[in-house]
Amino acid sequence: MRRRIIVTGGAGFIGSNFLNYWSRFYPDDLLFVVDNLTYAGNLSNIKNLIEESKINFIKADIANKKNLESIFNEHSINHIINFAAESHVDRSILNPSCFIKTNIEGTFNLLNIFTNYWLKNNSPNDWRFLHISTDEVFGSLSINEKKFDEYSPYKPRSPYSASKAASDHLVMAWFHTYNLPVIVSNCSNNFGPYQHPEKFIPKIVINYLLGKEIPVYGNGENIRDWLFVNDHVTALENILLSASPGSTYCIGGDEEISNIDLVKKICKILDNLIPNPNKNNKHNFIKLVKDRPGHDFRYSINSDKIKQELKWNPSTKLKEGLEQTIKWYIENEKWWRSIIFDK
Repeated sequence: MRRRIIVTGGAGFIGSNFLNYWSRFYPDDLLFVVDNLTYAGNLSNIKNLIEESKINFIKADIANKKNLESIFNEHSINHIINFAAESHVDRSILNPSCFIKTNIEGTFNLLNIFTNYWLKNNSPNDWRFLHISTDEVFGSLSINEKKFDEYSPYKPRSPYSASKAASDHLVMAWFHTYNLPVIVSNCSNNFGPYQHPEKFIPKIVINYLLGKEIPVYGNGENIRDWLFVNDHVTALENILLSASPGSTYCIGGDEEISNIDLVKKICKILDNLIPNPNKNNKHNFIKLVKDRPGHDFRYSINSDKIKQELKWNPSTKLKEGLEQTIKWYIENEKWWRSIIFDK
């Protein structure tokens, strides 16, 4: 079967990295990118793929049912990879309504339309609906609590994580109710090229380069498990090609570090990459700021299931991934400046 895949949110950070990888290694697949190009979607992320006819781009909102139905009917879709999501906690606190619309209503639309189309085609068992989610649906860990895994209870603590938790539940309900061939993945914090400048690691790098203060919430002791985006993409590859319908997988990078230590590590790498004996020590630019409401203390992922069942392991250590990422932002100043300043 030739895969005809809708990739929602494909102009975003993880989606664009996935497309660059998939189009290179699976050139026979037909890729239809559906993205509404909100602030986090950037067509320049996939411009080369469009120009080289490796993907087909369609500007559409997954909350718009009619648009989605026409895409399915026109292109005979048999796979969905759903990256599309509003994903920034701070934004969800200020404006939760758009998170409800995209993350819940949009996922509902995709499930309904895919189900109808799947049933009309006699319920093929080799079709897939892969839903990309987050470890934030599991809530917050203390320093000594065991890592999240596929059996962790859902305890979302922000409008963002609550909306993603709801979408996960919808996806699994469609498996149990309609036997739809769905899979859910929950990943830890991603980093790498093409990540929006408002996210933590790009903000550190860009503020350093611009000589600005680097804001860190609270006391900086909050802990995250960091996953290099290319490792996430290869995990999704294994899941899409080998996982059974109804499965869930937790994907982590095995790299826990406090926010303040991460900032210091990035500044040290930047100090080495941009030697200048006359510059100020950028560590002095770190500024602790008022904590965000409901700030989760720690996220940590136990990836044993995907490691054992699908033989996947993260291959990029934190320092290596940070060096690659930082170099990318240094070399692609035009990309991030266009987002920050060309509004």
